[in-house]
Amino acid sequence: MLRKYLSTRFVLTVLLFLSLIYAAFSVYYKITYWGFKFTPKQTSDVWTVEAHINFEPTGEPIKIFLTTPKSSEQFKVLEESVIAEGYTSKKIPSKDGVSAKMRISSPAKEGIQDVYYRVMLFDNVDAKGKTYASKPDAPEKPILDEQTEAVVKQISALAKKQDGNRVVQIIKLLNQVPADPVVQTFLPVKKTSKETMEAIRTILSYQGIPNRIVRGFKLEENRKSFAPDLMLEAYLDNKWMIYNIENAEKGLPDSFVLFQRGGESLIDIEGGQNSSVKFTVLKSVTSSLSLAGKRAKMTGHKSWFDYSIYNLPLSEQNTLKWLTIFPLAILVIVLIRNVVGLKTMGTFTPMLLSMSLIKTGFWPGLICFAVIIALGLTIRFVLSKLNLLLVPRISAVVIFVILIMQLLTVVGYQFKLEMALSAVFFPIIIMAWIIERASITWEEDGAANAGREIFYSLVAAIVTYFIISDEFIRHIMFAFNEINLVILCVVMLLGTYTGYRLTELKRFAPLVKEK
Repeated sequence: MLRKYLSTRFVLTVLLFLSLIYAAFSVYYKITYWGFKFTPKQTSDVWTVEAHINFEPTGEPIKIFLTTPKSSEQFKVLEESVIAEGYTSKKIPSKDGVSAKMRISSPAKEGIQDVYYRVMLFDNVDAKGKTYASKPDAPEKPILDEQTEAVVKQISALAKKQDGNRVVQIIKLLNQVPADPVVQTFLPVKKTSKETMEAIRTILSYQGIPNRIVRGFKLEENRKSFAPDLMLEAYLDNKWMIYNIENAEKGLPDSFVLFQRGGESLIDIEGGQNSSVKFTVLKSVTSSLSLAGKRAKMTGHKSWFDYSIYNLPLSEQNTLKWLTIFPLAILVIVLIRNVVGLKTMGTFTPMLLSMSLIKTGFWPGLICFAVIIALGLTIRFVLSKLNLLLVPRISAVVIFVILIMQLLTVVGYQFKLEMALSAVFFPIIIMAWIIERASITWEEDGAANAGREIFYSLVAAIVTYFIISDEFIRHIMFAFNEINLVILCVVMLLGTYTGYRLTELKRFAPLVKEK
């Protein structure tokens, strides 16, 4: 027998260990690939970026080549679309791997044309502007006349006196106030961002440092009609690094989205002239759980998500939220009965009462419970005088409980008492069973034992209520429902417990010998 007992406990311990490993892996998987969080009501910012392209047609077929963002460490593309009557759009495979192109085409048209490209982005993070990659080819050395080449050499020599790496040194020197005389011969005093970018790239290319243009913008709510910001990306120390061409700061600013990496132009139009592109940004907020399917698809784990409860309609998900908390409530009752040693009315009656308290509210539920139990026991004692059989007697008690609940609900509505309206949330059969069980215990073991069982059942229900009513716990049990497998193994392992219950320690205390 001992050998069989030990074998059972060993098997259950192994199962518990395996379930812990599985649960840990599932939690990691959901956080990494589905974007789940441990805290409830987590939201994600979804940014809608709209590019308004405006141009005059020349009478020839129209083709618009627009550089568009790609999913990256900084953000993920949720949806993208083109809004323009009579135009078709097609994504062009990226050659450089860092930017995307979209071709928007149409037959020849007349009049000013307005084309809108819209993209929805989410999960923007500050990746510090670093993109690790293999070393690119050295840039083509710019063709310069002798005088310009001499100036570039002088600027390169002067830049070494500045702090930072070679890219930072050049940016600082070109933006120095007052400007160095040598720099003034290379750049106008009132220089534009485009002129500054061209000067920096010329010097870096002359020094053999790979570089490219970066266009993007800061995500700010309700930002309208603005042009993309220019930034520089240069390859140093085996990684690409982004720089602000005005102050030489490294990395991306917070909430900055890259719209273009590489290439000379953001937009090219065939069959049009006098083109312009302006951007608008709009922010919205959505639940992180609602984006889980999109994240799973983007990371190549869509099939797993399709067969999860999170792919069900919201009504079914709301029902399962309560089912996923049941195992934790069961574990609490098992601990209270088998480890603490409290004797309750039925095995899982306290769990159902705790669920009712969540629906009714704590104090309204307790008062309604007390009223229903008191009236029900009174009616039960009246019925006991009629010497009815067990099944008809319990059935009569159920009917009386229904009538009591109806009465409390009507009275609560007439007198604006929300407390009385809570009576309808109590399970009728369970209330009738408690009344019947309490009355039998009263007759067989006395009023004290009956009252004690009702009190202990209420204590267990209250303890369970405060655990499962916590929003954080409910979120954890629903988002990471594989924890229920661990709870199952713990419950079975508790089934092998044969030690003293806490309530028995006082009872057997006289048997303990003093030293």
